[in-house]
Amino acid sequence: MLRKVGRLFVIKNRFEAFAIIYALALGATARGAAYLDEFPGFGGQMLFMATTGAVFLAGAKILDCLRLERELAVLRADDGPASAD
Repeated sequence: MLRKVGRLFVIKNRFEAFAIIYALALGATARGAAYLDEFPGFGGQMLFMATTGAVFLAGAKILDCLRLERELAVLRADDGPASAD
């Protein structure tokens, strides 16, 4: 039962990855807008850029991990079962 619930939190394809990245970006821009209200001027702009920059880094890592998992699955399928020799 716990495994079934755990599978809900696994990113399986690029569409899911982009949906999560989009949600992260919405939250980051909302947080950045709050920073601009709280800290007007250069400081608020830098904090806004930091929040949106974090989404770029996280999105790149998510997409890289998906590609790596796909490549590993292909390599495991090519190797087949290991022999006893």
